[in-house]
Amino acid sequence: MGKKYLVVTDIHGSSQSAEIVIEKLKQTNCDKIVILGDILYHGPRNDLPKYYEPKQVINILNNYVDKIIAIKGNCDAEVDEMVLAFPLKNCASIEVGDRSYIFEHGHHLEIKDTNEKYAGSVVVYGHTHVNKLTKTQDATYVNLASITIPKDNCPRSYAIIDDSGLTVYDIEDNIIAKI
Repeated sequence: MGKKYLVVTDIHGSSQSAEIVIEKLKQTNCDKIVILGDILYHGPRNDLPKYYEPKQVINILNNYVDKIIAIKGNCDAEVDEMVLAFPLKNCASIEVGDRSYIFEHGHHLEIKDTNEKYAGSVVVYGHTHVNKLTKTQDATYVNLASITIPKDNCPRSYAIIDDSGLTVYDIEDNIIAKI
């Protein structure tokens, strides 16, 4: 059996959400956490989230430095990179089973019917805080709603990637989508 990944996005400085991420990591026995950006700052377009405690988020996540793959979001600044013990990448990719997964934050993502860059892959991203599944001729795009501040009546969500594919859950562990 291959590795198992927990994927979350847009924590936006919420210590409660960071604690939920660690709880889901333990509950699901995932090997790695993929954070799709916007880790500490809530951003100028979002209301201040409940439990906005960026320093506490730093403390929680830095304890799992060996388990985190992090993508840089549009709200992540150079100063965030100085206090987080793990690097923030522009994008990352993994192979699980017979699928290739590409991780991006989404603020620079262009979804086109054909795109050689993503051909044959599942692209997982965040940024808009809205759950959305888009299939094109070349790729499948999965947008996760924020684990902290979802929009458009979407539930707070996360995903699990394993040999069986990608499954999106709400934080009460109900399945939202599966590919």
